[in-house]
Formats: sequence, structure tokens, C-alpha cells
Amino acid sequence: MRRLYWAALAALALAGAWWWRAAPDAAQGVVLAAAASTASGTGADAALPRAAPGSAGAFDFGATARARRDEAQSLARERLQRAERALASYRSATHYPHEARPIAEHPDQVRPFAPITADYPLRQRGSAPVAGVRLQTTQERVFVSGQETVAVSIAAVDDQGRRLPLLITRSVLIDAPDPRAASGRPPVALPFSDDGQGADLQAGDGVWSARVAPAAQGFADYAGTLRLLLELNQDGRRGEFAFELVYAPQVPAQWAGVREAVQDGSLVFLLGLQVAQPGRYVISARLDDAQGQPFALLQFNDELGSGAQQARLVAFGKLLRDGRPAFPLRLRDVEGFLLYPDRHPDRAMLPRLAGTVHTSRVYPLTRFSEAEWQSEERQRYLDELQRDVDRARRALPGP
Repeated sequence: MRRLYWAALAALALAGAWWWRAAPDAAQGVVLAAAASTASGTGADAALPRAAPGSAGAFDFGATARARRDEAQSLARERLQRAERALASYRSATHYPHEARPIAEHPDQVRPFAPITADYPLRQRGSAPVAGVRLQTTQERVFVSGQETVAVSIAAVDDQGRRLPLLITRSVLIDAPDPRAASGRPPVALPFSDDGQGADLQAGDGVWSARVAPAAQGFADYAGTLRLLLELNQDGRRGEFAFELVYAPQVPAQWAGVREAVQDGSLVFLLGLQVAQPGRYVISARLDDAQGQPFALLQFNDELGSGAQQARLVAFGKLLRDGRPAFPLRLRDVEGFLLYPDRHPDRAMLPRLAGTVHTSRVYPLTRFSEAEWQSEERQRYLDELQRDVDRARRALPGP
């Protein structure tokens, strides 16, 4: 037995000498430690290589496994957090229905009838912009129906915003049909003025204004895009500009009063309509509190038949309970259109109802429901997102 022991020790020493040459750094420490342990007779476990933690000769055969386990746990926790955030975000975003939302979510809808303002460089088609001259324009609206009109204005300013003299040498209204069709309508001259009359707000201020009235200017039977082309001269520097609007000759419905009711825990505004053209109507209105603070955007999007109809604008109960607006509430700036799918123009506008069109009664907030909005679609999404959370939780590795 002793002979076998010394033979094993000799073989280990020979192997150590070869390893010493091949790896003169960490390997030497390992071999010497193993030989010393074997020679002292401390057993097979003591013969395993050991070194001080962090030293060049340290070997931790479980480190890789622990690192992989920690990485898997970290990834699983991240997946679970993402799934929980998605569920919480969707639940929070759908407390209220699509048709009744806080106006803070739609800041561009607070003042829908404000003129559209824009700023452009003075330039001619195909030419570089004129340095130091910009055009400031306004346009009341883009979509027009029936007898509605659109006021437009234009002025020239320098880079510091100071008003510059401007001449409009030519202004004509033309149709802009499908490019595959020929335009058979002659241009209609449409003069601009700076005399404080008609569409012009102040005489002699350098802002030139005009009013486009398609039905009265030869386009009563036309449906499509109209273009108002201007040729400009700013102190000998020439440029061009075009206003565009979309016109539909028929008004599809007329308003017929407003009444209110509390239904299913919500405050409902019932807008009467006398419908000449049945179809899908899209209607929007703003709801302000008693101090005039914008509170909510209410919308209707549904089919209406011919004749006397009602469009329901719902101030959702939970929206009222959460927002706590001061009563009475004021319904204002109502707009709507009949949607024409798959054609141009894609809508025919109803007359605008600007300003307050209805003031509600005063209600205690307890009249309204605190329940979240429910629908088959919402519940389907909530269920699927909850399943994602459950799967991510089950995938968490054990400790």
C-alpha cells in the first residue's frame, strides 16, 4: 500500500512539473498546494485546488452557475414588472370611455374654432426663399359646407416680426380636382382688402384679408378641394402663396335643441338633429365647469337615420366623480360632420355651434356612479394582460 502511495505521489509530481512549465503563474500555486495536501495525508477533498478569494489561483466552480441563475432571476423580474406596468397602464387609461375624456388629454381641442395660423417664407415656385421676408397667414377653417364662408388673411414681416409693405397682385379661386380629371371651371377673381371692411379687422395695418364663399362664387355644385392662389410683391421681391379648403355643397343635418338627463350614473346631453342624409355622424363638444375651466371632451360617433334624431354626449359618471367640476356645467363649441367613407371629400360639415349651447342643472356628485367603464373589448384586453402577468409570475425561478 505504501508503495502505491509513493507511486501516485511521484506521478503527481511529474504532472506538476509539466504544468509548471506550461503555466508558470497560477498553475504552480495549485500544484504545490495539491502536493502538500496529499503528502500530509489529509484525504481526497483536501487535495482539491484552493486559493485565497480574488487571487490569481482562485477557482470557484459554482460562480458561473450562480451568475446564470442571478441573470435569469433578473430577466424574469423585469418581464413581470413590464407585464404589471402594461396591465396597470391600460386599466388606468380606460377608466373612462373613449367618448368622454378629460380635456387635458386633448389640448388641441380646447379651442376648436380658433383661426389656423401659420408662418412661411416668401418664395416663388421652384425658387429659393426670399431672405428676411416671411408670410404670416390665418384661415378660419378648412372644411366648409353649404353656405358657410372662410375668412383668410396674409401679411409680410421681417425676421424681427416687424410688418412689411405687401402687394397682392393677383388672387384667384380655382378648383383642385383629382389630377386624373380635367378642371373645366375658370378661375374666379377674389380681391383682398386692408380697409377694415368685411373680413378685414383693422384698416391700414398691413394685414390683407378676404372671405371665401364657395356657394356664392361659382362652386355651389362642386365637391372637393378649392385653392386660393395669390401672387405677391414685397418691395419688388416676388412670391406666391395658396390657401386650401375642402368644400361639400350640401349640409347633411341641422341642429334641433339640447336637453339633459341623468342616465346609468352619468350626465347625458341629448343633441337633437333633423337629419337630411342618414349615415355615420361624428360630433364633438367641450364641457366647462362653472368657472369656465375646460373639463372634458365629449364625442358621438354612430349611425343616424333620416328625420328627427338624437346624438348622445355622455359626461361619464366616474369622470365627474374623479374630476369634481363645479356645477353648473356648460356645453360649448359643438361641431360635427357626416362621414363619407372612401371618397373625397370625406365629410360634409354641420353648422358650427360656437360658444355655450347648453348650461346644465346643479347636481351633487353623489348622483353619479364611481364605477369604471366596462365593455367586452376592455375586459378582453384586461384578461389578456392579466394572463401575461400570471405567466411572468410563474416563470420566476425559485430562490
